[in-house]
Amino acid sequence: MNKAKTIALAMAALAAGMGMAHADELRVGVEVPLTGPLARVGMGTEEGIRVAAEVFNKTNGKHTIKLITVDDESAPAKAVAAVEKLANEKVLAVTGGYGSNNISPASDAADKLGLVYVSSGGVDDSLVNSGRKNFFRINNSAGYQKALVGLISDLNVKSVSIVYSTKEATQSLATGIEKTLAAKGVKVSMHAFDPAITDFKPIINKIKLQDRSEFIAMSGYENDYVGILRAARVLKPNVKGIAGVWSLATPKMASDFPDLMQNVYGTAVLPYPVAFNTPDGKLFADTYRKLFNKEPDYLGQFGYVQSMLLFEAIARAADKGTLQKNGVAEEMRKTDRQTLIGRVQFDAKGDNKNFTQRMGQHQGKQIVLVWPKDAATGKPVYPGVPW
Repeated sequence: MNKAKTIALAMAALAAGMGMAHADELRVGVEVPLTGPLARVGMGTEEGIRVAAEVFNKTNGKHTIKLITVDDESAPAKAVAAVEKLANEKVLAVTGGYGSNNISPASDAADKLGLVYVSSGGVDDSLVNSGRKNFFRINNSAGYQKALVGLISDLNVKSVSIVYSTKEATQSLATGIEKTLAAKGVKVSMHAFDPAITDFKPIINKIKLQDRSEFIAMSGYENDYVGILRAARVLKPNVKGIAGVWSLATPKMASDFPDLMQNVYGTAVLPYPVAFNTPDGKLFADTYRKLFNKEPDYLGQFGYVQSMLLFEAIARAADKGTLQKNGVAEEMRKTDRQTLIGRVQFDAKGDNKNFTQRMGQHQGKQIVLVWPKDAATGKPVYPGVPW
């Protein structure tokens, strides 16, 4: 009898413990492009998200994050379906997304379902100006524009040809850069392209023969950069420099396209090889290397930061018992802390009001920060092109 009673008590304790563990498991959805044209950037972001979960689960001491990942296949309709599927999986919030045209409908779906959606993959300002109550992002177009214009100004460039995709975010950034540079007295020529095109030689030929600009600025995505740089390598326009924005100054691009990347500028949070001097940064880098056996890049850093802030907000809401009462969104709005990309605070629209990017340049096997001067780890190679 005593033995049976002891076994029953032990089983009850085990069941209680299992129930406690289950209750403590915080389910978070990950909606990212793991296939399709945005797969490379999606996978980089997803790596950072996984690092954030690993670090959180080892350091929080109370709560455990469980990630549920759905590939949105780089398509808007699939992004909406992914969010809806994650909602059916009873997630508390969604992190990920890439490309403003994918994020917009996906975050709309999340908003209707009462789920917080956090991203670093969309900089179109309509994302934060359309009344979404549960949308948050850690970066924005203004921060990228400031970095690219700052570099061009410091290089004393007199004429620029801007090659840009007609997608919302890339077109918005391009027109913002045009306006700012023109106000500074820089001659600007604009060249729009449909996202579906793959042959950029006609545009590069116009730049070579008609514009005769000193500098080419690209506002697009990875596949666009590769196509533009390949065309430029063939036609060899007489420019002194070429730059782009997101997804360009990464070690992955350097290793995959070494003949195209030399001397090309792109936005970068940190140099490569990465050097961290904060405990948070060192923990991130060590965990990233352990999980993926490679150095982290800025996509991983963004994925890590957006997700860690989300996990912390979810944990605070869980502690307060407000998870089912819009508590995650409320806790996200209270965020104010230093991160790997600087101080993050969200305004009433869900935008990080402190975001500013930096510019890096592919130099040899390194990515050197060259703007702003107070963050630079080296000097720009200028004139300098990949051909």
